[in-house]
Amino acid sequence: MFTIEDIQAAGAKVKTGADFPQFIKEIKELGVKRNDVYVSNGLSIYFDDEDNAQQVGLDGYPALIINEESSAGKLEHALSIHQKGETDYFTFCKQAADAGVEKWVTDLEEMTCTYLDTEGNELVKEKIPAV
Repeated sequence: MFTIEDIQAAGAKVKTGADFPQFIKEIKELGVKRNDVYVSNGLSIYFDDEDNAQQVGLDGYPALIINEESSAGKLEHALSIHQKGETDYFTFCKQAADAGVEKWVTDLEEMTCTYLDTEGNELVKEKIPAV
């Protein structure tokens, strides 16, 4: 099973959304099958194939209020600029909160990332590009 230190080492290399596919590749090689990220507090939960979980919080992560009115358009814009490397992780999380994203779920078997609002509705589902 992977450790929190393994995840943190892979995460330390991520500076912008452009680094996300490489991060996913690394944690998949560690045995991560799914990752849930909660926008309001920055908590990330990593699951293996037996549903064992490791939780990772981020130091200095600001508490964010999730907009009750979700907007796929706002999220698509935030994703677009983040994936081009124009924003850092915290900026993206603030924009995701403004777009009404409660959490995103990364499925490392399907290689998808699904963004959900506070009612569990899918706002955007993306295929993660191979590296």
